[in-house]
Amino acid sequence: MFYGWWDWRFLFLLVFSTLLDYFSGIQIEKSKSVKESKFWFWLSIIINLGFLGIFKYYNFFATSFTELINGFGFQVNPVLIKVILPVGISFYTFHGLSYVIDIYYKRIKAETNFIDYSLFVSYFPLLVAGPIERATHLLPQVKVKREFNFEKAKEGVHQIIWGLVKKVVIADSCALYANEVFNHQEQMNSSSLLLGAIYFAFQIYGDFSGYSDIALGTSKLFGIDLLKNFNFPYFSRDIAEFWRRWHISLSTWLRDYLYISMGGNRKGKLRTYLNLAITMLIGGLWHGAALKFIVWGALHGLALTLHKLWSENIKLPASRWGNYVSILITFHFVAFCWMYFRAADMYTVKLMLNNISTHFDFAGIGTRVLAYWKVFALILTGFAVHFLPSNLKNRAEWWYSEASYTVKIVLFVMVIVVIYQATSSDLQPFIYFQF
Repeated sequence: MFYGWWDWRFLFLLVFSTLLDYFSGIQIEKSKSVKESKFWFWLSIIINLGFLGIFKYYNFFATSFTELINGFGFQVNPVLIKVILPVGISFYTFHGLSYVIDIYYKRIKAETNFIDYSLFVSYFPLLVAGPIERATHLLPQVKVKREFNFEKAKEGVHQIIWGLVKKVVIADSCALYANEVFNHQEQMNSSSLLLGAIYFAFQIYGDFSGYSDIALGTSKLFGIDLLKNFNFPYFSRDIAEFWRRWHISLSTWLRDYLYISMGGNRKGKLRTYLNLAITMLIGGLWHGAALKFIVWGALHGLALTLHKLWSENIKLPASRWGNYVSILITFHFVAFCWMYFRAADMYTVKLMLNNISTHFDFAGIGTRVLAYWKVFALILTGFAVHFLPSNLKNRAEWWYSEASYTVKIVLFVMVIVVIYQATSSDLQPFIYFQF
């Protein structure tokens, strides 16, 4: 019902993918020879990636190939597919792939209960935007009998409300300015464009981590724990740490099933750097069939490679101020890369970079900040809360846990009022629904 309400026709694709991996897993485990096991393994992999390629990447590669051929003087007219991208196809395809791969490498046993396996694939809180779960983590929770746990449900409600605050209060507020900048970039000076990139950085964080919190909180109501997907990524001291904190379920999936499968760091330094670059290129392409996503992934791959090269050869003494500088450098590099992610196309990025370099003007930055002072205040508040001493945070949590239900209800009502007041008339869809 949840998925079919969007477009019931794509339910057939979800059901087919589920049946394919369910039966492939059983056949891999039952195989009496390596050859037979490989057949079922590669059948599942090829069909899964084939569907993903047709729906998500066919038009992009067909158009790119046509432009290349036409550049040599040949005239080619490709046949393009006119179909919308199925919501969540990247997420549930990766669920199925990890399941089949884990069975092939004997990390888990094949699931024989079709209902349990179907629930693992189509579990509604994570179906359309993750986190990307592993069968080793979610399936055991699906199979055991669950009883309602009031304390866990209470944690879930708190997490849902916190996710709504991130999405409605922070992300959608940042979107007002970010959209204005990215939709009218030719009219903006350098300070406006740079602020737009920073606002989008907080928009996408609030949007995606907010969704993840809502998914995790909803699952706790059912007694199920999903994988943590974010861990204060904008406080990372280097790009490698950023990817250990951002979209954790995707970065660990790419590490375990792609980077390590290609050899990881076991085949020499040059191969390690190449594996990092390829992994991030594919990570960029996973986000969308467009050159801008490939460049976004390539920039992160290059940064990871340079960081690894630096950390292996240069050791700097640790210091508190050094950490702050590292956090600022890492954040601004990530925000710069977000320009490629958010812009409509590469031409838009070119215009933005050209305006930044040729219309360098910080005079209007104060005016821009004041125009959206509520958003700026929210961002600064988030940073301030993060840097509070841990003993102060612990005392606040203790005070809240010991407070009466009357106090808690009053606080809940206040939060709901803040969410309502902060809601813009132009509600923004979740960004990761498009992937």
